[in-house]
Amino acid sequence: MLADDIWVILPELVLACLAMLALMWGVFRGKDAETVLLIWVMAAAMAGLALWIGLDAGAARTAFAGSFVDDGFARFAKVLLLAGGAVVLLLSEDYLRRRDLLRFEFPVLVALSAVGMMVMVSARDLIVLYMGLELQSLALYVLAAIRRDSLRATEAGLKYFVLGALASGLLLYGASLVYGYAGATGFRAIAAVIAGEGVGLGLLFGLVFICVGLAFKVSAVPFHMWTPDVYEGAPTPVTAFFATAPKVAATALFARVLLDAFGQAVADWQQVLAALSVASMVLGSIAAIGQTNIKRLMAYSSIAHMGFALMGLAAGTTQGAQALLIYLAIYVTMNVGIFAFILTMERDGRPVTDIRALGGHARERPAQALALLMLLFSLAGIPPLVGFFGKFYVFMAAVDAGLVWLAVAGAIASVIGAFYYLRIVYLMYFGAEDEPLASRMPLVHGAALAGAAAAMALGWLPVINLFGVEAFAGLAAAALIH
Repeated sequence: MLADDIWVILPELVLACLAMLALMWGVFRGKDAETVLLIWVMAAAMAGLALWIGLDAGAARTAFAGSFVDDGFARFAKVLLLAGGAVVLLLSEDYLRRRDLLRFEFPVLVALSAVGMMVMVSARDLIVLYMGLELQSLALYVLAAIRRDSLRATEAGLKYFVLGALASGLLLYGASLVYGYAGATGFRAIAAVIAGEGVGLGLLFGLVFICVGLAFKVSAVPFHMWTPDVYEGAPTPVTAFFATAPKVAATALFARVLLDAFGQAVADWQQVLAALSVASMVLGSIAAIGQTNIKRLMAYSSIAHMGFALMGLAAGTTQGAQALLIYLAIYVTMNVGIFAFILTMERDGRPVTDIRALGGHARERPAQALALLMLLFSLAGIPPLVGFFGKFYVFMAAVDAGLVWLAVAGAIASVIGAFYYLRIVYLMYFGAEDEPLASRMPLVHGAALAGAAAAMALGWLPVINLFGVEAFAGLAAAALIH
């Protein structure tokens, strides 16, 4: 039995062992200059694991008495977060080297947080859920403050840690209430209790506290307050990582808890999720309007986009879960491309984050500006770019679930949010010319920017069919909802 359990968790074991070997290598070698090799090795390992997991089309398997599951839903989320993490690692190398931030701890912490994320999306027990969540969170706290000589980075790490600890405490309190009233921590056992006895007041309170803890992790309003400050204060490669893989893991975990453990009580949590969704969409769209720092703007953008993703989850259906996964895949692709560009924004060797620095950029770098335009239009949800279809899927899931008002609110928020994306496009093409940004763009960044833009422009074509994401997401959603 132990051998079967180890086989189920083998990808997590491989990445964890590789991270520990890298840690020992860094400690005993003591040469941060060799971190470049470590970054590429870790990125290759994460990409290889994503390919391995993605090619596994076997039936769902469980380990450790059903507390850990390897099903289609977990595999989809793992492929997405591992691929996103690998690309961000590669994009980070040039920035870290030029800013004298090459520390061997960076790829190690990214790998350890990825292990935690993989455990999160496969958790089918409240205890396993918490273990994965804390492994991810502790690594991310350190990453936010990895620039030790920066007051802003230290402040970002401290804010993230304090508020994250509060959210973890609320989640633990909710888990203890659920255990006290259900008599079990396993999701299937909790679901059986709800099916037989309904949702009592104690279970409902426990569910609310768990939702609060998870809402913090996905930056949902009103638990979003850490996001703009952490995005702005953390080094840009860390911000890029925050905007991709952890969002996938936290949202997938949210879906796992609500649809697996509390799937028999959709009516009890649907309105809570709908409220979180509409608040996130509206606040994220409106608050971003006044931002001139592109990292803070992307923070509010992520808050709004998590609201759209939660719309699919609020539907509480297989279609909604499929829409959620499709939206996450598109969201990660868009953010990888955007941050590939942001990481190269500099002038006279210093990083630039003010969007006004993009004035006249289209005249200096027309190809870059065109690729960025594609990504920004896709973030805004303008057809026929793929970002439009991501929103279309979650809107249709909400309408089919009877949440027409939520879809209407999402459409209004999408129109409002289009303003700040279009403002960047306006600055690039029609804004007053500023001192041009540095012309250098490493090959990896150029490939990521061009690839993401091409995916957004062409992914809707029938021959590509969203690169098969729609079909894979459908199978993954069916594995989660029985």
